[in-house]
Amino acid sequence: MPVPETMQAVVCHAPGDYRLERVPVPRPGPGEVLIKVGAAGVCASDVKAFLGAPRIWGSADFPAYLIAPVIPGHEFVGQVVELGEGAAEKHGLAIDDKVVSEQIVPCWQCRYCRRGQYWMCQVHHIYGFHGGIDDGAWAEYMKLPAGALNYKVPASVPDDHAALIEPLACAIHAVERGQIALGDVVVIAGMGPIGLCMLQVARLQSPGTLIALDAKPDRLERARRLGADLTIDVTREDAIARVLDLTDGYGCDVYIEATGHPAAVNQGLQMIRKLGTFVEFSVMAAPSSVDWSIIGDQKELNIHGAHLGPYRYPLAIEYIATGRVDAAALISHRFPLSEFATAIETAHAAEGSCKVLLIP
Repeated sequence: MPVPETMQAVVCHAPGDYRLERVPVPRPGPGEVLIKVGAAGVCASDVKAFLGAPRIWGSADFPAYLIAPVIPGHEFVGQVVELGEGAAEKHGLAIDDKVVSEQIVPCWQCRYCRRGQYWMCQVHHIYGFHGGIDDGAWAEYMKLPAGALNYKVPASVPDDHAALIEPLACAIHAVERGQIALGDVVVIAGMGPIGLCMLQVARLQSPGTLIALDAKPDRLERARRLGADLTIDVTREDAIARVLDLTDGYGCDVYIEATGHPAAVNQGLQMIRKLGTFVEFSVMAAPSSVDWSIIGDQKELNIHGAHLGPYRYPLAIEYIATGRVDAAALISHRFPLSEFATAIETAHAAEGSCKVLLIP
């Protein structure tokens, strides 16, 4: 089917000002790939962008990393419909291939990119956040730049499942940063879509006890179905006391923070054992203040950040394709592009929702 001249796309102009517009379909230049979007996720960072989080839009304290106008969307899958000059050879792709792309488009020139640490690229262009450069997937078509990292997806993987490859890759990286050992007591705070991905990946590491924390009963129920040994509703129970009681007063071995709430940071510092490992994954909506003496003098903790899903897309594709990670269990809602506002509201409310998808 020929590619049209224009398409429908959700365009972000400012916090709360998102519009469904008809815009030109991008055309691929040398090394670039044009895809027809099959499905795109609504991420927590997309919700925070819509709500105007200062860490995303910038403030006196934080530089902006969202530049509007821009088409949002960094969790996606699509079908190759056009290839720029040299793109087939460069990316190993052909027309009609199903493809995903890492959410960061590295510059390949900075010190991090030259060292293979591309996920920390100093320029740091991410799909859906830099207007005019890397428009995202909340559209009918999307262009993958020449510097993008693209991966073929088996045709047998449904589009809505494949849209979870990006969050799963992030989850795999975060769990690996936790360095889980056999028999460890592992706590994962936040049972949103990525937290539930982390839970399933952590289960594969054979921990002794896998504990899920959240404030939503329906999300804790999903966690139980997906492998949590224990779930704790932090609004009804003292999670710190419960974990300490379960570990003879020592605390958990590994704590992974995936809530995006500042209180979860202090919670983790209180419930983790001495010499334990704390993994911070979330994009925080507000700053978090902690007593750093807990980290150093009192417990000598290993504090690890986790950013994006470097080198883990092939494994994420394999886990979803083989069913080792249950993608279908995470998908709660699907909306057409025309209902993007409802999709954002549904993801934000988190009442009975998990992964919310837009289907162009």
